[in-house]
Amino acid sequence: MSTRTARSTPSTSSAPSAPSRRRLLRDLESPRDAFRHLGPNWFASVMGTGIVANAAASLPLRFPGMRAAATVVWAGAALLLLALCAAWAVHWARHRDNARSHGAHPVMSQFYGAPPMALMTVGAGTLLLGKDVIGLDAAVAVDWALWLTGTVLGLLAAFAVPYRMITRRAAEPDAAFGGWLMPVVPPMVSAAMGAFLIPYAGAGQLRLTMILACLAMFGISLIAAFLIITMIYSRLVHHPAPAAGTVPTLWIVLGPLGQSVTAAGLLANAAPSALPAPYAQGLQVFALVFGVATWGFAMLWLAIAAAVTVRTARSGGLPFNLTWWGFTFPVGTCVTGSTVLAARTGADLFIWAAVALYVLLVAAWAVVGLRTARGALRGTLFLPPGAPAVTAAPARLSAVRAAS
Repeated sequence: MSTRTARSTPSTSSAPSAPSRRRLLRDLESPRDAFRHLGPNWFASVMGTGIVANAAASLPLRFPGMRAAATVVWAGAALLLLALCAAWAVHWARHRDNARSHGAHPVMSQFYGAPPMALMTVGAGTLLLGKDVIGLDAAVAVDWALWLTGTVLGLLAAFAVPYRMITRRAAEPDAAFGGWLMPVVPPMVSAAMGAFLIPYAGAGQLRLTMILACLAMFGISLIAAFLIITMIYSRLVHHPAPAAGTVPTLWIVLGPLGQSVTAAGLLANAAPSALPAPYAQGLQVFALVFGVATWGFAMLWLAIAAAVTVRTARSGGLPFNLTWWGFTFPVGTCVTGSTVLAARTGADLFIWAAVALYVLLVAAWAVVGLRTARGALRGTLFLPPGAPAVTAAPARLSAVRAAS
């Protein structure tokens, strides 16, 4: 009996499992499992990639080849958006129960704000950069379609997610985290990105309605964001340090701050063609005063978020997950906010701040993008939290055999 076992063991241990023979998605039982747990948080990768292109399009200092490189990045973001939309459609078609469970999950549900922002980010990039490829008329049409779709979905997220939080199980005192901002930021993105489309709206009532709608969405997002930022700050000072996996979401606070500075500046630029003179001039003043004050607080939060991130990384490590995309889009909004302030004031302070923040953005995007690509190719990022990779199975079996 022992001889038979000894002879059979080599053949069993030497035969690799089916997943280990695959080079792609080898951490999954089957490649089809990549669609099983695909959440809306994946669209943050489109946001983070798109903002790299959009921020470069208007950076105060120009560098050789920058616009061409930004156009390539915009094209990559657009292709990534198409791929994720298709994958998410498969997810909803084949794994409807999992898809519905995301809406009830206290963390994943917050990221329903990511798809509308991804749509509008790519739409704005199409108008800023894609027009060189597909022509202005086509770029305007694409931007309108993506902006309108993103705005509707974003307003729905801004209402539905907080409503579920209010009417469902009460949150714990230490539950507030940066992800709570995700569903309320899309209207601010609509306000900022809508400013690009105001000149393409029909003169008169249509254009007036457009800028008033953008200003209203600016208010929706700004006030809601300030309420949530207060809760996040209260959680930080009244409770133990957040878990390492949620620390990158602290950077999301920069999103509504930087985007509000951007929106105020862009709407002020568009106001003369849409609002009567006194109000258009008032927006010019507001864009500067509000923008500089909010930019200052954004820089303070950037320092706090960076310090907490470094401390966490040094103390216990910073495990990689998709929340790392919080290091990209929010920083990108600070780049665009600095850019509009530089254009409005001509101050070297904002010019060099925009450049320095853009360097930080590109570095963060490169690191997060590479790690995301690696995790996606292996299939690790398609597993639900806490689930073991199937490639670990042969190692566990060998350990069991060695112990026996």
